[in-house]
Amino acid sequence: MINATYKKMLEGKSIIRELSEYATARGKEIGYENVFDYSLGNPSVPCPKGYTDTVINMYQNNDPMSIHGYSPSLGIEDVREAVADSLKSRFDVPYEAKHIFMAIGAAGALAHAFRLVTEPGDEIIVFAPFFPEYTEYIGRTGAVMKVVPPSTKDFQINFDAFVDIINEKTMAVLINTPNNPTGIVYSEETIKRLAEILYAKQEEYGHDIFLISDEPYREIVFDGKVCPYPAKYYDNTLTCYSFSKSLSLPGERIGYVAVNPKATDSDILAVIMGQISRGIGHNCPSSTSQLAVAQVLGETSDLSVYETNMNILYDALTEMGFEVVRPGGTFYIFPKALEEDANAFCSKAKKYDLILVPADNFGCPGYFRMAYCIDTEKVRRSIAAFKRFVSEEYHK
Repeated sequence: MINATYKKMLEGKSIIRELSEYATARGKEIGYENVFDYSLGNPSVPCPKGYTDTVINMYQNNDPMSIHGYSPSLGIEDVREAVADSLKSRFDVPYEAKHIFMAIGAAGALAHAFRLVTEPGDEIIVFAPFFPEYTEYIGRTGAVMKVVPPSTKDFQINFDAFVDIINEKTMAVLINTPNNPTGIVYSEETIKRLAEILYAKQEEYGHDIFLISDEPYREIVFDGKVCPYPAKYYDNTLTCYSFSKSLSLPGERIGYVAVNPKATDSDILAVIMGQISRGIGHNCPSSTSQLAVAQVLGETSDLSVYETNMNILYDALTEMGFEVVRPGGTFYIFPKALEEDANAFCSKAKKYDLILVPADNFGCPGYFRMAYCIDTEKVRRSIAAFKRFVSEEYHK
């Protein structure tokens, strides 16, 4: 018998993937260069040459077993040590190899973190708008996802609503900064206030509350700023990271969980995650990918194109009358639709070959997301289509 739960999921497939598939099909009809596809957050810049050179050198010179064999369940020891040293140097948090668990991308990192600190029935708080797959990631653990409504004026944390929702069943709080879908970077003030509340609630409830920080966009920050590192402000922090965006390696599926050395039981949490792997199959990330990223931990792809694209879109959208909070990072922008029903708005946009993602599944109806990780030339050409769309459909 087919599992009814997963069969039921076919009725509500990812809107992002559906739109991406539509864009691909439309591209076969009119040429993909004529489809302004803002659906899928797939990095559009090449990975650093240093990564490619490292992989080529490894394949030519290394022992085949070291690059093709199973990695240890917690990750390759030298890689874990390199990651710990890099984080310690960058953020002044005293990580050691024992605090690092290598994972299959950020999704794999989150899968372990959720199971590490919750039992079925426990609650994990997330802040809207949020990446829609969090609903499935959390729901499949048996934990319950509680959503804090957004503060749409700036998309920082809505603390009044948060304090109303947190309770004795709360075992973890999930944040994503820089944020998908808004592009907002949580300020240091926001992180500090969140930490203060969590410390107070831990004492009030008499149990740990873990902060799970999902940080795949950490290096994509604009205006010369730096994203605050949440683990510096709160001891019980699990940092979930992927190299997908910083090194443009989404297909390599490589990331990690970094356990704050001051967290409860910090010396054994990575070992416990190794046991979690036995139950969920997210184990033994690619040896090649681990060894290669360890050689380029100080590098990123040329991420400057994302800021260029953001500025083009932000200026054009505001000029056309859209309400939009200026992104501080990532490669997403999150305007308010020109009508209450963002699904209807995005459906109308398809007539102009503009592929936009309505934000109902992000927990923020009435808004839409644009993933502008596309060629700048294409971003510029899309503005004319946007202006026609707004003029003809909304008379603006």
